[in-house]
Amino acid sequence: MSDMDYTARHRAMLKAISEGRGRLTGERHPSLTVDGLWCDFTATADLLGGGLVRSAAGAAVLTTSGTDVLRALSAA
Repeated sequence: MSDMDYTARHRAMLKAISEGRGRLTGERHPSLTVDGLWCDFTATADLLGGGLVRSAAGAAVLTTSGTDVLRALSAA
């Protein structure tokens, strides 16, 4: 996906992750929770597949690419 293909939902998820509020569960098909609530599974797959998010001991964290995309989406 290009930066233009990400939606406000993706931006909100990236922002929550950058604030330390996201957790990834599962290994084969990880799921994302923010503040204990399940996130959109398709959007989660987009973020993981795009290499924007990774797991760090269960916590969801942004990759460098994720930080760059969040910055671009926030500026738009």
